Amino acid sequence: MNSTIIGVDEAGRGPVIGPLVVSAVKIPNMDIKILEEIGVKDSKKINKVKRMKIFQSIINNCKKRKWKISRIICSASEIDREMRKSNLNQLEVKLFANAIEEIGFSKKIIHINVDACDVDEMRFGKNIKKVLGNRWNQTEIISKHKMDEIDLVTAAASIIAKVTRDSEIEKLNDSTDFEIGSGYPSDLITRNAVKKMIVDKYPHSELRWSWKTVKEEWVQTHNKPVPIRDELGKSIGQKSLDEWTK
Repeated sequence: MNSTIIGVDEAGRGPVIGPLVVSAVKIPNMDIKILEEIGVKDSKKINKVKRMKIFQSIINNCKKRKWKISRIICSASEIDREMRKSNLNQLEVKLFANAIEEIGFSKKIIHINVDACDVDEMRFGKNIKKVLGNRWNQTEIISKHKMDEIDLVTAAASIIAKVTRDSEIEKLNDSTDFEIGSGYPSDLITRNAVKKMIVDKYPHSELRWSWKTVKEEWVQTHNKPVPIRDELGKSIGQKSLDEWTK
């Protein structure tokens, strides 16, 4: 039996702007050497030009060698709605499970490697398995921090996720008359972009309204709490700062 491995990783957990992207990659165990040959490694350790080249090589091999990839793009509004009900770790558990399900179940899958987003590595893997359900009970999930530095299949998933998120940010850049930057709160260009994205009646749809950076900038500009998104993505005004801080 030609056994296969799935690797799963994300890009965009911390940014204040844009989506969170989760990707899964499935390849035959015998093809792992090809990932090494095309230069696959943790996406954070590759420059943009090389990352795009490797991304295209992965896509080409998907066509030639029947590898599979999946990409789940979770918008800023979806993140905000989920944060009202749970937390970022629980959201990522669902997104990782969705990415795995999109790849599809097979008895040939010997194990699934995931880059753990929870401080408790084992808990993250167990929670993904719970969401996946009984069909996946016999499939081992190996959950570790920095799995993209340990496993090439997970590193390939990290490249797919990173390139996909970067593409979404580029689209947003093209739709505005100012630079967005990386989307991370520590980025000065991004912080300046946030200021420009909160001047209207509601924050820009690509902002994560539940993030501290947006809340603080909104209060400074409007002297009232940032609106919140309801289940349909509509805005709900809050009456006072006291209500916001409860």
